[in-house]
Amino acid sequence: MDLPPSSYHDSLEEFPHRTCDHHIELERSLPPVGVIYSLSKQESDTLRAYISENVEKGFIQPSSSSTGAPVLFVKKKDGGLRLCVNYRKLNAVTRKNKYPVPPMNQLLNVFNGSSIFSKIDLRGAYNLLRIKEGDEHLTCFRTKYGSFEYFKMTFGLTNAPASFQNLVNDIFQDMLDFYVVVYLDDITVFPKSGEEHVTHVSTVLSRLRANNPFAKASKCLFHVSNIEYLGYVVFSEGLKMDQAKVQQILNWLPPRNLKALQSFLGFANFARRFIKNYSKKISSLASFLKKDYYFPLNEEALKTDPSNYALGAVLSQISDSGKHPIEFNSHKLIPAELKYEIHDKELLGIVWALKRWRAFLLSLSSPFEALTDHSSLQYFISSKVLTCCQARWAEFHFSITYLPGRLATLTDALSHQDNIVVFHTISISFKLTNKKKG
Repeated sequence: MDLPPSSYHDSLEEFPHRTCDHHIELERSLPPVGVIYSLSKQESDTLRAYISENVEKGFIQPSSSSTGAPVLFVKKKDGGLRLCVNYRKLNAVTRKNKYPVPPMNQLLNVFNGSSIFSKIDLRGAYNLLRIKEGDEHLTCFRTKYGSFEYFKMTFGLTNAPASFQNLVNDIFQDMLDFYVVVYLDDITVFPKSGEEHVTHVSTVLSRLRANNPFAKASKCLFHVSNIEYLGYVVFSEGLKMDQAKVQQILNWLPPRNLKALQSFLGFANFARRFIKNYSKKISSLASFLKKDYYFPLNEEALKTDPSNYALGAVLSQISDSGKHPIEFNSHKLIPAELKYEIHDKELLGIVWALKRWRAFLLSLSSPFEALTDHSSLQYFISSKVLTCCQARWAEFHFSITYLPGRLATLTDALSHQDNIVVFHTISISFKLTNKKKG
């Protein structure tokens, strides 16, 4: 197999302009100039190093743009800092790119008949695309060391996922659905036979090399019998649920009241495609949900430790028949998070949910909606000054809606199984719109 040379993985050569360069089309006038925040010594050192490194790479250059976004810093796990540019105001006036990202259900269907898989994860994916010539000044960010603008596409720009999907589709157009499926920076090779596998993987790697994108070896899998894909496990015989989700259902405590029953049925519905005669099996339980129907078990609420709290979230897809849950998740707060002020805990909930489902939400061609049972959250998105944590919202296109009362019917379900109470709940909903390019 003619693999790329090792030096290729560290290549900093400038990628060429393409027909799918990232274009920033404004719907109205340029956003106002962003503020320059006061920085600590660590932040100043990080900023200086970032500017020096990216000027040398050819990723950025000094700018005299009349606009400019502020920079913020996010703490990394190793204690270091990651610079992020807050493009929220630019994104608000940018026309949304409707280039389609493949629907998840269609991607899952193409694996039928395959028994061997390889996954290739692209390294520095967004930096593989150039900013369209003439649009560079719109990416300007302001610092105490001057203003700079990007030559390469960067995280935080609203149409970045659509632009990147356009790139990978163009590169692999003649292979798509035959033996390659591409979802943003995740490339999966699925030949129908073992004999074809080496040839197909080699062809894919050669195509990457010819077009400059390169892979991160530590995140790639080659010649495996099953893969985790979009929340499911794909293998030779078809599709199955993640075993962790199955185990949660198997370990479910018997419902002791009507609310607990609603929670169980809500979560079990996620697995209905894998359960034969699902509706028949749950019919007797569903009958207890009817108005004024007597529930024979004790109406005693679950007893929990009030010092333990968690975040709960549900991701749903909207169709003509209503909302259909795709995934439920919960996160028990660590000791440091338990010390947060109330408004910071509320904010943590939505940031955690957006991070959890980032790959799905960034691929949507239309805005999604976040429902919360905490009224103050609906005002955060319009705040004039954002913290580093809030700045992570900049790349998402969504609205926040307050619904009085608890949203915890679904999201409490997982948390109660661990004897913890959901303190803040988030429901994120979206509707797929399959629009053609152009």
